[in-house]
Amino acid sequence: MATEAKADKHHAEYEHLSAMSQVKTPRQGRILTYWIGIIFTIIVLTLFLPWTQNIRSEGILTALTPQDRPQTVQATIAGRIEKWHIMEGAFVKKGDTIVSISEIKEKYMDPNLITRLGEQTDAKRDAASATEAKMRAMQEQIKALREGLVFSLQKGRNKVEQTRLKLQSDSMEVVAQRTDLAIAEAQFARQENLYNQGLKSLTELEARRLKLQESQAKLLSAINKLDASRAELQNARTELNSLQAEYADKIAKAEAELSSTRSYLYGTMAEVSKLQSELSSTQVRSQYYHIVAPQDGNLVRTLKAGIGETIKEGEPLATIMPHNSQMAAELYVNALDLPLIKPGDDIRLQFEGWPALVFSGWPGASFGTFGGIVAVLDNTGTNGRYRMLVIPHPDQEPWPDALRVGSGVYGWAMLNTVPIWYEVWRQLNSFPPDYNGDEAAGQGKNPSGTDGKYD
Repeated sequence: MATEAKADKHHAEYEHLSAMSQVKTPRQGRILTYWIGIIFTIIVLTLFLPWTQNIRSEGILTALTPQDRPQTVQATIAGRIEKWHIMEGAFVKKGDTIVSISEIKEKYMDPNLITRLGEQTDAKRDAASATEAKMRAMQEQIKALREGLVFSLQKGRNKVEQTRLKLQSDSMEVVAQRTDLAIAEAQFARQENLYNQGLKSLTELEARRLKLQESQAKLLSAINKLDASRAELQNARTELNSLQAEYADKIAKAEAELSSTRSYLYGTMAEVSKLQSELSSTQVRSQYYHIVAPQDGNLVRTLKAGIGETIKEGEPLATIMPHNSQMAAELYVNALDLPLIKPGDDIRLQFEGWPALVFSGWPGASFGTFGGIVAVLDNTGTNGRYRMLVIPHPDQEPWPDALRVGSGVYGWAMLNTVPIWYEVWRQLNSFPPDYNGDEAAGQGKNPSGTDGKYD
């Protein structure tokens, strides 16, 4: 007490001095010190708050399947635009005519081209039928020639055999005539001997001489006949051989003509097929004069304008957005984060144009985001970034109906829950999430049920 009284007395003695008022501690300084201490304490405490690790990505909205994505309607053939049947933004059904075009190629400008091609095809088909009939007739002719050859050969062989038998008969006749001649000579010799003895008259001797001469004449005639039969047999054999050559020549000529006719028939059939193909192509081409919608959807944009403008084959004319397509978010992640993501993982999404308040580290405190799951993850990347397709989560709130393909989207893949100080340290060192594992970073689980480690 004495000390305090003494201090107050000492303070009162110097209180009237102006310098003493300048050395007092300002009130604002004390307040600032208090606030700094409070803020520092809050910051330190905040470093120990839980933080959900995440992988950020961005991309655009698209359709999950290729047939549901925006597609261009192309012209199958070259032509000139005649009339537009649908306005931009209109809903079209599959098969609705979008634009009509006319022909610009000279080959197809004839209005009666299909009819004339049909007439040409029928004419060529009739020519092929006539050629087939001719070919059948020639086959019958060759068959008849072969049968005629058989009959002629048989006839020739019969003639040869007949001539051979005649030759044999003539040969026997020559033998008989020689025997008769020998007998006639013996009788004439005996008759002459009897005549010399005076036993026979000269008349009888002359009769025997006449008989002998008749026998000699008959022998000579038989020999001549035998030689004629030999010549006839040789002629018959020669005729038989020439008959084979003659018919072989006729059959060869007929077969050559048949082959030529068959070749002409095949050429005609090829022309018929070509005309049929051209007729079918022309008929199909006529269907492409009206370009129709390939599926239900909205005509987003026309890529050609005006009437009378010419277009090329395969040139795009309009863009269609298919109706009721399944939406998907096309996001891109870095190669460093790729091993932490796999199909089926949960993703939180924020859509451009949709109000949202996002705290990436505290998903429970965010609103305006929507849930999704990874459906497709590419195996190849571009410039170190890999694409993934995210579809709506079946167990969470549906995506807004007002979303359109092509709008921007941001995504967060939720991983482990760790202290803030660890997350700051990881970011400063450019480590991937949970590089050191759960033992060093924390024991939390992400919403998808994975622990965030590398697979």
